Amino acid sequence: MPLLVMKFGGTSVGDLDRIKNAAQKVKREVERGYDVIVIVSAMSGKTNELVGWVEQTSPLFDAREYDAVVSSGENVTAGLMALTLQEMDIPARSWQGWQVPLKTTSAHSAARIESIPRDNLDAKFGEGMRVAVIAGFQGISPEGRITTLGRGGSDTTAVAFAAAFDAERCDIYTDVDGVYTTDPRISDKARKLDRIAFEEMLELASLGAKVLQTRSVELAMRYKVKLRVLSSFEDTDENSGTLVCDEEDIVEQNVVSGVAYQRDEAKMTLISVADRPGIAAAIFGPLAEAGVNVDMIVQNISEEGRTDMTFSCPVNQVARASEALTKAKDEGSINFHDLVADTDVAKVSVVGIGMRSHAGVASQMFEALSRENVNIRVITTSEIKISVLIDRKYMELAVQALHDTFGLEKA
Repeated sequence: MPLLVMKFGGTSVGDLDRIKNAAQKVKREVERGYDVIVIVSAMSGKTNELVGWVEQTSPLFDAREYDAVVSSGENVTAGLMALTLQEMDIPARSWQGWQVPLKTTSAHSAARIESIPRDNLDAKFGEGMRVAVIAGFQGISPEGRITTLGRGGSDTTAVAFAAAFDAERCDIYTDVDGVYTTDPRISDKARKLDRIAFEEMLELASLGAKVLQTRSVELAMRYKVKLRVLSSFEDTDENSGTLVCDEEDIVEQNVVSGVAYQRDEAKMTLISVADRPGIAAAIFGPLAEAGVNVDMIVQNISEEGRTDMTFSCPVNQVARASEALTKAKDEGSINFHDLVADTDVAKVSVVGIGMRSHAGVASQMFEALSRENVNIRVITTSEIKISVLIDRKYMELAVQALHDTFGLEKA
């Protein structure tokens, strides 16, 4: 039989009524002739509760025991979903990560999937099982310990199973009915996209769109897994939601597909750094070792052997970045006059694969911001993306202006 992967996030399985609602959607696909692999998250709020218990018990916790505790939320949901399906006369069985087994690296709380052997599930499907309910977010290390994949890991689990089992499609059920041209809470003109290319979705996810986890989109793009994002709380059919697919599967592509934003950004500038070979490595090496997620990087024009180096990072990593750079200066690996942090900026980006073949997108973007008197602090570009850092107080204005400028409310 054809196989479908269906993933339900925490809000979709937040209580017994919502689990029953999700199970009805699974039942409908079984009645259409599919075998189904269901990936479930922990019930809404449960993972945060479990993490809190770990931190209260042991502030300097053992990562292996952390994984053992926080993975239990998905186990509960998987068992309840299987029981609910059985009550609907659907042959279903729950599976924890180690039972599949979903094999991962040993990096506890941030493990990477290495392989998913098919033998156990294929045997059970062959014996008449119609639905395998898999606890998402978890696997087993080479040492036989439970591992977790990091926040949002259930999306990655779903795509990995779809790739391993050659699924016809991977449906991601969430609390929104698809991918929008921008956040509907900021612009009431935001429009749901019927289709979006993998590369565009990857950029939007990395730039702040919360619909899909970045690693899951990377995996889907690599293995050509068709993803569909749709709502758990609406009646759906084969045309519902947003399909994330190959660029070739999109007949007519807008120049710009979406506007994304990240509110909690910071801009840090090293003033008067020696302009010499290796200086970038000397700066960004310590930042990487400290776990600082550096994004935009701009180096000013050099004067008399000195230059300024500016980069952006999340606001909550400013202290860590300052400590790493001050330590590097004290050790003599870099020398700078001052370190200035601006923690009141936001990043706004436009994304679209149509930029590859259309000139003038940057000009339109900058003119639109200029009309609204929004000053641009930093600019970075890629083949399908333009990002700017601006004062945070202008973020919503900038998003709305760019959405209007590129006519994203029109299909």
